[in-house]
Amino acid sequence: MPTRDAPSQKSLQLTGGEGTAHGIPVLNVEQLEFRINGLLDEIAVLRNADREKAALKDTVAQLREANQNLVLATLNAQTLRQEADATNQRQNEFLAMLAHELRNPLAPISMAASMLQRMQGVTPKVLKFQEIISRQVTHLTRLLDDLLDAARISSGKVTLLLEPVLLSEVIEHTIETIQLRLVERRQTLRLDVPAKPIVINADQMRLAQVFSNLLVNASKFTQDQGELAITVKLVGKNVIVTVEDNGVGIAGAVIPHIFALFTQGPRSLARSEGGLGVGLSVVRNIVQMHGGKVEAYSLGLGTGSQFSVTLPISNDALYVSSGRQPAQPDSPWRRILLIEDNLDANETMMNFLSLEGHTVSSAHDGTTGLAMALAQRYDVLICDIGLPGIDGFGIIEALHAAAAAGADVPFAIALSGYGQLDDRSRALAAGFDHYFVKPVNIEALLPLISSGSPNSRSR
Repeated sequence: MPTRDAPSQKSLQLTGGEGTAHGIPVLNVEQLEFRINGLLDEIAVLRNADREKAALKDTVAQLREANQNLVLATLNAQTLRQEADATNQRQNEFLAMLAHELRNPLAPISMAASMLQRMQGVTPKVLKFQEIISRQVTHLTRLLDDLLDAARISSGKVTLLLEPVLLSEVIEHTIETIQLRLVERRQTLRLDVPAKPIVINADQMRLAQVFSNLLVNASKFTQDQGELAITVKLVGKNVIVTVEDNGVGIAGAVIPHIFALFTQGPRSLARSEGGLGVGLSVVRNIVQMHGGKVEAYSLGLGTGSQFSVTLPISNDALYVSSGRQPAQPDSPWRRILLIEDNLDANETMMNFLSLEGHTVSSAHDGTTGLAMALAQRYDVLICDIGLPGIDGFGIIEALHAAAAAGADVPFAIALSGYGQLDDRSRALAAGFDHYFVKPVNIEALLPLISSGSPNSRSR
C-alpha cells in the first residue's frame, strides 16, 4: 500500500488551488491522496470479501464432502445393522433348533432312567447308574435352558407373564426341583420365611428359575455335607430373598463381574462342576425385568457366598392362583393316547406309563393319532407338537371342533422341544391344557395325568 505522507510544499506550489486543465478538473494533492486512500480501503475490503468468499467456498465443499461421508456411513451402518439382525435371527433359530434336536434324545434317556428307578428287583448297582443318568440329563437340560435364555434375553425376545403369586409357593417349588441334589450331596438347607403371606407380581416360572439357579450354584460350590440357607425378609415395600452357603466363596476381583455373561465361578482343575457361565447373567436380567435387583456378597475364597434378590411387593390384596389344576377324579388310572413320532421317546413313555398302571395307546404320526382320538374316548392326550402328517396344533383344533358335535375332548398335554414363551402361549391358546418342554419332568407329569379328565379343564 502506498505510503500516505503529507504532500510536499513543492507539490502545493505547482498545483495551487483547484482548477481545470483541458476541461478536466484538477485536484490538489490532499484531495487526490484522500481519494486514493479511499480506493485503497475499498480494494482492501474487496480483497477481504474475496478471501471470505473463498473460505466459505472451501467450507461448503468440506460440508458437502462431510455430508456425503455421513450419508455413506449411515447407509453402511444400516447395512451392518441389517446384517447383524439377520445374523442374530439365524443364531436364535439355530439355538432353538439345536435345543429341539438335543431335547428329543434327552427325553427317552430321561424316561428310561425313571423306568429303571421304578422297576421291581433292580440291584443297587443299577440304581446307582440310574442316578448318574438322571443327574446328567438334568445337568444337560439346565445348560440348554440357560444358553437359550441368555440368547433370547440379549435379543429382547423374553417377555414375562406377570400376575399375583405367593412367594412361598415359588420358593417351595424351587426347593422341590433341587431336593434330590441336596440329598445326594448330603447338604442341609435351612429355610427362614415369614408366616405372613407375601404376594408379588411375577412370572412364576421365570422367578422359580431365578431361585433354582441360585440354589444350584450354592450347592455346586459348596462341599458335601455343606450348609445352605434361604432367608426371606420384608423391608418397606420390598422383599429380600437371600440364598447363602458356606462353600468356596468368591474372590473380590470376581464379584464386580459375577453377573456378566460367560463369567466363570471358582472351580477345580477337574471342572467337575463346570458350566457355561450364563446362569447368573440370566438371573440378573430376569430379576431386573421384575423391577428388582440382585447382589452378590463374599468375604473372599473359602468364606462362602451370599446372593440377595430384592423384589417389590404387589399392591394386590388378593392372591389368585394361575395354575389350571384339574380336579381329582375317583380313580388315578387313566386311558391315555400318546402321539409321538420319535420312536424311542414313544416306546419309553408308553412302557413307563403302563408300568404306572395306565392304559396307553400310541401313534407315531398326527393323522393316525387324530383318527384314534376321534374313534375312541380317552381321558388324557399326550401329544408332541412337531408331527408328520398333522401337527399337534391341528390335532387339538380338530378335537375341539368335534366337541361342538358332542364329542369328548381328552385332557390335553403338549410336548415340545421348543421352550420359548410364544411356543407355550400358542399351544395353550390352541386348546392344550398343559405344556411340557422335553425332557418331561416325570414328577410333575404323573400327578397331572392321574388327576386329568375331560371334565376337569378350566376354560
